[in-house]
Amino acid sequence: MSIIRVTKEFRFEGAHALTDYDGKCRHIHGHSYRLFVTLKGSPKEELNNPKSGMVLDFSELKALVNKYIIEPFDHALILRSDAVLASEIAQAYSNVVITEFQPTCENMAIYFADIIKSKLGEHLSLSSIKLYETPSSFVEWIADDNI
Repeated sequence: MSIIRVTKEFRFEGAHALTDYDGKCRHIHGHSYRLFVTLKGSPKEELNNPKSGMVLDFSELKALVNKYIIEPFDHALILRSDAVLASEIAQAYSNVVITEFQPTCENMAIYFADIIKSKLGEHLSLSSIKLYETPSSFVEWIADDNI
């Protein structure tokens, strides 16, 4: 049985501020994020199955990531729960995501990985998450590093 990795790219816009950070990123600022989600599995080998030969249909991965990551985070302001005025901002604007973690690219990748892992069937596993914050800067979560 062969193991195959399948990857889909997603894009979303978001803003965040890093509470207590000692640089410019402490201010509210935005990014054009690029997210690469890689799943691992074996292609289905069932004759007459319309998904035969596929690890999964890319539309299934798209639906999952859009529902749990892109829709909540696209064009959102992401703030740590203890950020100054976080609750007031969340009450005043409809697209604010309040997290218990510092909304760094690293922590967002971990958070996204946890969401995706919890939604996968038994025949699939999350191999990696790559999250670009800028065109030349990204973080990567790799399953083999997190065993």
